[in-house]
Amino acid sequence: MADPLWLLLIGMVVVLGGILALRLNAFLALVLGALIVATVTPRAGLEQYAKDKSMSPAETQTFVKRSIGERVAGEFGRTCATIGILIAMASIVGKCLLESGGAERIVRSTLKLVGERRAPLAFLSSGFTLGIPVFFDTVFYLMIPLGKAMAMRNVRDYGLYIMTIIAGATMTHSLVPPTPGPLFVAGELSIGLDQMIVGGIVVGFFCAASGYVYARWANRRWAIPLRDSADISREELEALTKREESELPPFWLSLSPIALPVALITGKTVLASVSKGFGSGTVPGWLEAVGTCFNYAGDPNVAMTLSAAIALATVVAYRRADREMISRFVQMALSSAGMIILITSAGGAFGGILQQTGIGHRIQELSSAYRLGALPLAFAVTALIRTAQGSATVAMITAVGILGSMASSGQIGFHPLYLALAIGCGSKPVPWMNDSGFWVICKMSGMTEAETLKTASTMMSLMGITGLFVIMIAAHFFPLV
Repeated sequence: MADPLWLLLIGMVVVLGGILALRLNAFLALVLGALIVATVTPRAGLEQYAKDKSMSPAETQTFVKRSIGERVAGEFGRTCATIGILIAMASIVGKCLLESGGAERIVRSTLKLVGERRAPLAFLSSGFTLGIPVFFDTVFYLMIPLGKAMAMRNVRDYGLYIMTIIAGATMTHSLVPPTPGPLFVAGELSIGLDQMIVGGIVVGFFCAASGYVYARWANRRWAIPLRDSADISREELEALTKREESELPPFWLSLSPIALPVALITGKTVLASVSKGFGSGTVPGWLEAVGTCFNYAGDPNVAMTLSAAIALATVVAYRRADREMISRFVQMALSSAGMIILITSAGGAFGGILQQTGIGHRIQELSSAYRLGALPLAFAVTALIRTAQGSATVAMITAVGILGSMASSGQIGFHPLYLALAIGCGSKPVPWMNDSGFWVICKMSGMTEAETLKTASTMMSLMGITGLFVIMIAAHFFPLV
């Protein structure tokens, strides 16, 4: 049987070569990689995969006889069914937070709470909160004018404002669902969204703290001037600082689309655990009724749909939006989400086909032979893919396809949540010129390429490494198995 490592190498060459050399869209490169790997995977590899999945002889025969296109499409559809609605609703929530002024309210309220002297902490915490439902690029687009407005009062700390915005938003983007990377990884490793959300927030807190420390140090070492940029003029900056508070929705309403799905999904799990403690037939009536409600509303798809409804209602109330405007907002959000769903699902197809080669067991063998820990291995594989092709999300969904069998085999000695978080942290190093986020930061902030590398890129890499150490310590002392 062909060594799965050779099949992995073929797939990686196709995907990375397609993205970097041929400039293919990530969706096309991932589908092409999946088709080629499926073509060269031998029958023996498929039979071994079926055996690992405990398929019956009849199921194994059916699986092995499936065409290449059917196997790729099956993995694509399985992924889309898992994450499609969640990503679409998260995109609507993010767009509505921007249009209603809710996101700006969160930032302003945080600034008011901590004071302008602690503005970097306000940007850090606001970015961390907004990064849960809103994609990183969008959070940065939103907050960079506020950072520039603050820099008009204190130019010396402009670089600090930029770095704290990045430090807050970038970790939740890779660690906390419903953003596509952690959402997909949690699904592939059969981790509850409540566990992924809580674990991602805890690890993200330590990562953001290390980023804040580095930002403080780097700001003292390298002063970043406030330069002119194409995104906003000085007049617009002044108008932003003078915008009336009455035009913005209240803080509690602005935060509701973010907090509600977290509360519902987590509450469903907590109530289920409490009910089990009573034993069969002894659950109080009121608890059973509440549990039934949470069983429905705590489903991730339902919870995110309710969140999107609240966000849309906020736009209607505070933008006085008519039906045509609402339709336009939703269409823009879904257009953005559609490409993300396609890329993520294509990544799921590529990862699923890789698993059918037996790559998980092969990597386990190497890990045992060379005494490589599962967590550092997951981090290193993801970081290598991220550095090579630029996208943190593509790196995560590719890495979990390579490493997913390690968790399902039950031999890692700790909860798969830690493996998922290590993959998320591994998607942080090393952002450079092949990463679209690098250019968003560079051009929107007015920094040069060299300034961006030594501030934002270095900080994000340090945050990822910090997260790995936190995860390894937690896995050792609290394995959760």
